[in-house]
Amino acid sequence: MTSTLQPTTTTEAVTKRPGRWLALSVLVLAVLLVAVDATVLGLATPYISEDLKPSGTQLLWIGDVYSFVIAGLLVSMGSLGDRIGRKRILLVGATAFGAVSVLNAYATTPEMMIVARALLGVAGATLMPATLALIRNLFHDPRERSLAIGIWGATASAGTAVGPIVGGFLLEHFWWGSVFLINLPVMAVLVLVGIKQLPESRNPNPGPWDMISVALSLVGMIAVVYAVKEAASHGFTWVTVAAGLLGAAALYGFVRRQLTLPTPLLDMRLFRRRGFSGAVLADLLTILGLSGLVFFLSQFLQLVQGRGPLEAGLAELPAAIGAVVAGLIAGRVARRFSVRAVVSGGLAAIGLALAVLTVIDRSTGYPLLGAALLVVGIGAGFSFTVTSDVILSSVPKEQAGAASAVSETAYELGAALGIAVLGSIVTGVYRDFTGPVGTPAEAHESLGGAVEAAAGMPAQTSEAMLDAARGSFVDGLAIASGAGAAVLLAAAVAAWFLLRGQRLDNAAS
Repeated sequence: MTSTLQPTTTTEAVTKRPGRWLALSVLVLAVLLVAVDATVLGLATPYISEDLKPSGTQLLWIGDVYSFVIAGLLVSMGSLGDRIGRKRILLVGATAFGAVSVLNAYATTPEMMIVARALLGVAGATLMPATLALIRNLFHDPRERSLAIGIWGATASAGTAVGPIVGGFLLEHFWWGSVFLINLPVMAVLVLVGIKQLPESRNPNPGPWDMISVALSLVGMIAVVYAVKEAASHGFTWVTVAAGLLGAAALYGFVRRQLTLPTPLLDMRLFRRRGFSGAVLADLLTILGLSGLVFFLSQFLQLVQGRGPLEAGLAELPAAIGAVVAGLIAGRVARRFSVRAVVSGGLAAIGLALAVLTVIDRSTGYPLLGAALLVVGIGAGFSFTVTSDVILSSVPKEQAGAASAVSETAYELGAALGIAVLGSIVTGVYRDFTGPVGTPAEAHESLGGAVEAAAGMPAQTSEAMLDAARGSFVDGLAIASGAGAAVLLAAAVAAWFLLRGQRLDNAAS
């Protein structure tokens, strides 16, 4: 096993580490773990609503608290991996992820589910930065690294396909908690194989892990995202403003502290590189525009169009197929044309596909939905793979963990903001539906609540209420799709200018 603590040379023996592809297969298991968990939550949401009876606000918290916590901790955990070893933190995090999945599966109240999702965010914050950082240290040849990142991204996309299908099967045969227990065998294989196959790597001169910076990062990210979520849901109140100011102050203190520390948690000078900053911004805006749609699409397929969970999972398959295919060839295409052409083109394609979804209604046929999802997948596969490559290639390998964490922070922050803002649009439009006399208050909280309430109402009244509720939900989803399309098209324009002149390396360094 070659130590990554030694200086990298340009010899073939060091550039192409033996066993690197087998090690990559272990890393993608961690990606699969996270991707499957993220997708099955959407499918399980109607069942969680029926069993735990969360309010509309609690349902949004169940959906986005994972992203809040993981966004606040990613930079800290990425930096910790650079210091104590990326293999170590990956294996510890995977073990914790599996254990906390059990807590998710057996949650008995909305509050317990929210806490379980938050703890899962703590464990998840260790996984993604470690996998990308290890790829940066395993693959020194840029073309091989591009392919490895493509496989990494393709596995995440495959997880989004496998998750709904496996989750749909489980939901049709078992209780909703079973969808979280599928993490356990994946975690077990990852840990047992990873102990033997993964090389350890860390920064040889890491400096101390500054706990003040960790606290500032966590408080700042969570407070800012919370403020955005509450402002989108309930308008500006003194609590919302106070949280926003607290978060902004904490993030300002974090940045100032990083600029004065001899060995910062995050080297803020990385953001002076236009390619690095442009790639991070593109990732954030892309996920912001997509996440609200993804969170509510499963509910549309099941509660509006009446599909079973397995059928709903299969219906989302085109997005994963497109992302897998595009991710595997993205590096080659970016070298053939240009980074900005591939990223901007991918973002524009997603934006146009979301614009098409603004015309959906309850009777929209699957060909339109499937085609739109396929285009979304292709655009995301091209964009995310190339931006990840740009981010990793922009930094020394000693800082790979922190740089990967920035990339994942943009992803998770975008997801949290997307669910908060676009999800609040859907929820806000939905709550205003006019039902027949006797419509209970819980029916206005969520579409799942309306379906449950309808079971105990007279047939004529329940049919009228569900018709109004579904129509209002679809209206909200169409408006959110339009907002997402606008965000994606703006991101495409921004990427075109920010990634000007950016290229992927062709030679090993």
